[in-house]
Amino acid sequence: MTLSVDTLWRPTLQTARRFAYLTLIANITIVLTGGAVRLTGSGLGCPTWPHCTEGEGGRGGSFVPHGEVDVHGVIEFGNRLLTFGLTAVAIATFIVMWRLRSTRPTLWLIALILGLGIPAQALIGGLTVLTDLNPWIVAFHLLVSMALISLSVLLVRRVGEPDGPARPIVPSAAVALVGATYAAAWIVVYLGTVVTGSGPHAGDADAPRNGLDPESMSQLHTDAVFLLIGLTIGAVLAMRALDAPAELQRAVRWLLGIELAQGLIGAVQYATDLPIILVAFHLLGASAVIAAATWALLQTRERQPLDEGNAPTRSTPVDVLDDADRPA
Repeated sequence: MTLSVDTLWRPTLQTARRFAYLTLIANITIVLTGGAVRLTGSGLGCPTWPHCTEGEGGRGGSFVPHGEVDVHGVIEFGNRLLTFGLTAVAIATFIVMWRLRSTRPTLWLIALILGLGIPAQALIGGLTVLTDLNPWIVAFHLLVSMALISLSVLLVRRVGEPDGPARPIVPSAAVALVGATYAAAWIVVYLGTVVTGSGPHAGDADAPRNGLDPESMSQLHTDAVFLLIGLTIGAVLAMRALDAPAELQRAVRWLLGIELAQGLIGAVQYATDLPIILVAFHLLGASAVIAAATWALLQTRERQPLDEGNAPTRSTPVDVLDDADRPA
């Protein structure tokens, strides 16, 4: 009997789901640690890149802090170090999804894109340091992280459904409404980065600002939030009127709840002159809004099995999916 790698180890869909969730958590965590760097004024704690500190005459730099390094250097270096943890998660996730490629051919491609996002983010992060925390590049850095969170939610969803063609489960107008809500969520997050770039918490006392009026930008951001909440309320009512599947109705209700909580935090932090702890929670809320909006959009359709006779369906329990996915 010849033993192959396929025979020795083949992950189940339960394992794949766990790694998908781990990827999502890791990408949200790196957003929060990056926010901690900015909120503590540690953005230039490591004043150069890819090294943390420079040597004599700009030569012989060190990748780790050395000499008289203050707390800002430790915080910035810690955030850089966490990138290696995220890389390990991405590699492990890719290996798991690659091992499932014969039965789930799309999962490894999503995992590959997520993995490639890590070196891309490292380069963008280096550019923010080399440009002394240019607010537009810092904003782009955050938006790419949000895109990776959205892609991670897609991976979670795709693990639990077959690989056949997708079809909407509600009328096209309802799908468009949820799609508009998803787009509005991105507009809100983008305008939030513009507000941040015009106000305090730049990441360093000498970091440049974008030159826009913080009050005007905050009002524009607030207007976009009201649009988002209005669209989400419309989606909640529409799904209820259409008697949409329970998962979809639950998804849009969760999105609305997260938006209301995020709006409350935003209002309080604005009224209290942006205390660091509330800004940190607001950053977590932004990640949650993008994740929930992505999940709601994905719930508007279902995928058909590739083989109607024996492929798993959307309603098949996870333990059954695991058994179905194992080789005979």
